[in-house]
Amino acid sequence: MDQEELSGPAAVSDSQELERLIQSTARGDTAALSELYRRTKGAVYALALSMTGSAFEAEELCHDAYLRVWDCAGSYRPKGSPMAWILTVTKNLCLMSLRRRRRRGELSEEEWDAIPASSDVSAEDRAALQDALAALEPQSRQIVLLHAVSGLKHREIAKLLGLPLGTVLSKYKRAIEKLKTILEGA
Repeated sequence: MDQEELSGPAAVSDSQELERLIQSTARGDTAALSELYRRTKGAVYALALSMTGSAFEAEELCHDAYLRVWDCAGSYRPKGSPMAWILTVTKNLCLMSLRRRRRRGELSEEEWDAIPASSDVSAEDRAALQDALAALEPQSRQIVLLHAVSGLKHREIAKLLGLPLGTVLSKYKRAIEKLKTILEGA
C-alpha cells in the first residue's frame, strides 16, 4: 500500500487536533501555539530549508511563520487541511524572502547538518547522500526533501508547490531513481 493511501482515522484526528490548536491560538492561548509548533515545526523547517537553501534563513523563516500563525489564526477557516494552511503561510514568507534576496542556493555543509541526523547513518553515507542530493535539480531535491524529511504526502507537496500531482510523482520517482544510481556507483 502506497504511503499516499494511508490517510485513515489517525490522519483525520491529527487534522482535527491541529484545527483545535489553531482555534485556541486565535483566542490567545500561548500553550496551544507551543503545541502547534511542537507538532508542525519539522515540516515548516523542511519547507523553508528546501525553498531557501539556507539553514540560517530557514530557521528565521520558521520563527516568522509561527509569529504569522499567531497573528492570523483568527482568520483561519477550516476549509482544507490545517497543515496546508500553516505550510502556505511558510511558503509565502519564503517567497517574499527569496524575492528580496533574488537568490537560490545549494545545501552547504552547515545547511546539511541542520537536517536532523539519524544515529544509524555513518558519516560516509551521509556525505554520499549529500553529494547525491546536490546532483538533483532544485525542484526535484525540494520534492524529495519535503517528502522524506517533513513526511508530507505527494498531494500536499503538489498543492504547496502549485504543481500537478502527476508532475510531483514523476519528479519524485525520477529523483529517487537518480539517487539510487548515484549511490550504487559510490
